[in-house]
Amino acid sequence: METLIQQLISEGYLKTSSIIEAFKYVDRKDFLPEEMKKHAYLNQALPIGYRQTISQPLVVAFMLELLEPKQGEKILEIGTGSGWQTALLSKLVGKEGSVTTIERIEELMRQAEKNLSTYQNENIKIIKGDGAKGYKERAPYDKIIAAATCVRVSSAWKSELKIGGYVVAPVGESIIQIEKKSAKEFKKKEYAGFRFVPLITDEKPRK
Repeated sequence: METLIQQLISEGYLKTSSIIEAFKYVDRKDFLPEEMKKHAYLNQALPIGYRQTISQPLVVAFMLELLEPKQGEKILEIGTGSGWQTALLSKLVGKEGSVTTIERIEELMRQAEKNLSTYQNENIKIIKGDGAKGYKERAPYDKIIAAATCVRVSSAWKSELKIGGYVVAPVGESIIQIEKKSAKEFKKKEYAGFRFVPLITDEKPRK
């Protein structure tokens, strides 16, 4: 893992000391199926079953840098997947913070719970549901991050975000960072050239 981390640092994807420390603390290998563990430290997305993947380390690093998670913050994660990014977020917000993570696929949720059990996870709450609808029961959130690509940034995410907070999400083949400036004002930045698995949702696309 150290070689991969140094590669991400040298290429400019990992910059913040707290995120670097989280990458060192949370071993990606612990979140992969047995047959995939030998590939854990490759800088590529890997299958985890149910037509889903564990994201490429470069992409996770890039998105976390855009998210800027801090100790004590309340974060909503859309798409638990293997639980790797969830564990990174848990480490980054610490015991005073919390991570609410939503997974649509029951079997993946159970696998993530098992994977996360080897780490300090008292600040994690896993919800089975449609992530596009957010989770208002624990809103508002300091930051919101999505792990699967969507057609647009959900209006639920925007409404559940605190003023001054960020949503970081894949939209199409870009990563979008949205800062909430006021209740109705948002500032958007777009970074092109990424690929993700699609977000599974009941929401109908807008025409």
